[in-house]
Amino acid sequence: MAIYQAGTNDAPGNSVVTFFRTFERTGLYNLLSATPLIAWYGFAAILQLPSLAHLIASLDLATADARILADLASKLATQVFFITLALLLVLRRKPLGKASGFYPRFAAIAGMWLGGAIVLLPERELSVPLNVASTLLILCGIVFALYAVIGLGRSFSVMPEARRLVTNGPYGVIRHPVYLGEAVALAGVTLQYLSPWALALLALQCIFQLERMKNEELVLSRAFPDYQDYAARTARLLPGLY
Repeated sequence: MAIYQAGTNDAPGNSVVTFFRTFERTGLYNLLSATPLIAWYGFAAILQLPSLAHLIASLDLATADARILADLASKLATQVFFITLALLLVLRRKPLGKASGFYPRFAAIAGMWLGGAIVLLPERELSVPLNVASTLLILCGIVFALYAVIGLGRSFSVMPEARRLVTNGPYGVIRHPVYLGEAVALAGVTLQYLSPWALALLALQCIFQLERMKNEELVLSRAFPDYQDYAARTARLLPGLY
């Protein structure tokens, strides 16, 4: 005689599903789901430490030119950016809504990782003006992205999720300032590895970032009734253009 009947609430499968859905709403699940990203940002910060330490140790302010100072500033800003992201992932709020299905998550991961793949390509020698331009793009992009991330605070997320509707600071003008800052920084990185492969990776990353924005906007519009009005008065990335 069967102990459980199909469709009863006491079936083992139903109990597991109920437990998992309850666990999903806890702070512990929110932290555990962010653990891989926290580890990645921490690893990225540690990976930058040797070159940063060498640059600081060899710095002579009496002879340092604009390129060296800009390079130091961009590396420091990048370190602060990675550490801030890791910290916000630890402290972030529980989501009020999230995208369903595989593709929105895949687009988010692809948008995040493809840009990093550019640094695996052979680095090219740049003239001093191009080197300064590249470093300034990285510095300006990272600083702006950091400013936007701090504005998000505990609402920061990598996957398409809704935690709180932020409409002040840079979010009062554009809906995705973090991605704009990252795009500017990645343009500077691409200059240092300029090749058909680097441009192809940059283009592919941009495509997935656009998909990522659309997925996030869909989640936010479902979670917050005021989102449509907010979207109507702001640009997605560039005021007056897009």
